Amino acid sequence: MESFGFIHGELDTKILILYVLRRLPRPVEAGTLSELCSFDSGVGWFDYADCLAGLVDTGHVEELPGERYVITDKGRTNGEAAETSLPYSVRMKASRLIEPIAEKMRRDAMIETSHEPSSGGGVTVRLRLSDGKGEIMSLGLLAPDEAAAEAMERAFRTDAEGIYQRIAEILNDGKTEE
Repeated sequence: MESFGFIHGELDTKILILYVLRRLPRPVEAGTLSELCSFDSGVGWFDYADCLAGLVDTGHVEELPGERYVITDKGRTNGEAAETSLPYSVRMKASRLIEPIAEKMRRDAMIETSHEPSSGGGVTVRLRLSDGKGEIMSLGLLAPDEAAAEAMERAFRTDAEGIYQRIAEILNDGKTEE
């Protein structure tokens, strides 16, 4: 059955996969990559899967543990050279779909959380926030148990910027620079 999308054939599908991966700042899960590449009715799941496997085999894409994918230098170079062959409307639609995911990846990369048992009992929680250039906050807290530590980590990941802002306000006696 003939498809009505703008993507036609293996080469277009491979270029689309490289286009998507070039715009993501971190490795992406297989399901997310599939969703980002399947918005065009010309991309069927089996063709997509074959093309992705082919890109891995040729060294354009690297498969990481946990079914995650990242573009290689070879893929970046070849994708950049070929992406203008994709129709403009496909590139724009892909970019609109990619941007919120790429933004979330960039934010997640700036937030670090970890915990480990404390020598005096309880669990030490480490919370870090960076701005992409360097660390802007590092906080260590003692939690009574692992469940509390994990809850602290989740809360920090959800609102790291707000927590940083509130701590800065407290340390400035509620006064912020104007």
